[in-house]
Formats: sequence, structure tokens, C-alpha cells
Amino acid sequence: MVKHIILWKLRSELSAEEKQTVALAIKEGLEGLQGKIPGLVAIHVQIAGRLESSNADLMLDAKLASPEALRGYSVHPAHVAVAESRVRPYVEQRTCLDYEYGTL
Repeated sequence: MVKHIILWKLRSELSAEEKQTVALAIKEGLEGLQGKIPGLVAIHVQIAGRLESSNADLMLDAKLASPEALRGYSVHPAHVAVAESRVRPYVEQRTCLDYEYGTL
């Protein structure tokens, strides 16, 4: 199993209301991929409950069956469509951590 964690900071020129709208669209788009991409076991986008100590606006937490499934997810047309339309235009910073379970 592979964990795919992404933290995004939304563009600073967006108002608080715009950020909320964008975050909801990202959540709906990415979570809507469940069941559409081979090897995607679980996917969740965290947009609520962010504490002031945070320096990211939202987080993707995805579980995939294998490193090969992660590679397939990254280029799958459904994922690319969401990333190009709902994520990339609104993000100024992206941090990623991918890891296999049980490794140090």
C-alpha cells in the first residue's frame, strides 16, 4: 500500500470566500475519483477544521494499492482533468509525500 499526501496553499490573492469555494470544488473533484481509477483504494480531501498554526489550506490523503497504481493515478485522464481544472489554477504552493506502508 502507498500513501499519497499533498498539502496545498491556495493563491494569496483569493478572498476567504473564494478559497472556501475553490477548496470545496477541489474536494468534490478529487473525492469523485473514487471507484474510477484502478488501484485507488481511498481518497479524502481535508478542508475543514484548519488551525491557525497551519501553513497549508487543504490536504489530500489518498491510499493506493502500489507504487505502480500511484503512477497510473498521476496520469489517469480523470485525475488530470480535475488537477488541470480545479487544482492547478488556484494553487501557489504544493508539497507532496508519497510512502509505502511499513518502510522507514
